[in-house]
Amino acid sequence: MANTDIESLRNHLAKGLIIPAMPLALDENRSWDRRYQRALVRYYVEAGAGGIAVGVHSTQFEIREPEHALFEPVLEFCAEAIDATLPDSCPFVRIAGVCGNTEQASREADFAVQHGYDAALLSLSALAQAGDGELIRHCETIGETVPLIGFYLQPTIGGRSYGYSFWRRFVEIPSVVAIKVAPFDRYATLDVVRALADSGREDVFLYTGNDDNIIHDLLSTFSFGGKELRFVGGLLGQWAVGTKQAVSLLEQIKSGGGTVEEWTRKNAALTDLNGAIFDPANGFRGCLSGMNEMLRRDGLLPTNLCLAPSERLSPGQAEELDRVSAVYPDLLDRDFIADNIDRWLVD
Repeated sequence: MANTDIESLRNHLAKGLIIPAMPLALDENRSWDRRYQRALVRYYVEAGAGGIAVGVHSTQFEIREPEHALFEPVLEFCAEAIDATLPDSCPFVRIAGVCGNTEQASREADFAVQHGYDAALLSLSALAQAGDGELIRHCETIGETVPLIGFYLQPTIGGRSYGYSFWRRFVEIPSVVAIKVAPFDRYATLDVVRALADSGREDVFLYTGNDDNIIHDLLSTFSFGGKELRFVGGLLGQWAVGTKQAVSLLEQIKSGGGTVEEWTRKNAALTDLNGAIFDPANGFRGCLSGMNEMLRRDGLLPTNLCLAPSERLSPGQAEELDRVSAVYPDLLDRDFIADNIDRWLVD
């Protein structure tokens, strides 16, 4: 889509998309590996994703640190790789993670727009002590540069709690196009949904990031004051793994197929898979390494390393990944990747 008008962006988001959060490809020296980064882009596009989010938590916030200075190179490279991989005129949303104080976030938003990104997934973690008024002013400022996707990041990995009143004000910002709801908390999730329902807006779309309840979110109808809302898709680190299967799953949900019993079973399976990958048993300490390890096993990453040496698999996590890989092959893309990986890795 690359900087198309905001109405076209809204129309694309309204369809309900699978949007994986982009991991960072590092070699054994923790140096950025462009060949594998390009392979990941090719995988997500060919798996049927409707967009990609780059520069977000899965891409590692450390890319912004001066000793790495990877934020701009990674965003620019991924944008070019998306353009080179997409079929002509194929709708696709390019989302840039934007964070920091207003000055930093403004710089990141400007850079993203200049390099073809359509929207910003706006993290507010840097403003952890700010009140609602300051937060809204910050969002309005960034929203003057780029369409906004709100981000309710769970506190365990750097987010903070927000109440109904914040989200009610946030959805009044004209440039808001969607919200990624990822507090891993049903009460907090309902705050966001109710705020959007009460606003009356029909051009802002809910995307789940609740990795512990993905299918439940996508199947649920929320009703507030006669206004019914649904999550239309997912913007997830979870779906950086098993992307093609995620696309199929969402299409099945949209079609209305399957019984309650079948979907309840599938929701439990997907949550179990996520638990092994994202390591909630250890406070999510192995979440990035777990995702990277799954992709490494498929040949899509050279290592499971992260920029921060402290980011590593937790004790017993590798064995948990063995277990879920054996039990839930239908949630993974092993055959699809094996059939295409050599081609994706060609420069």
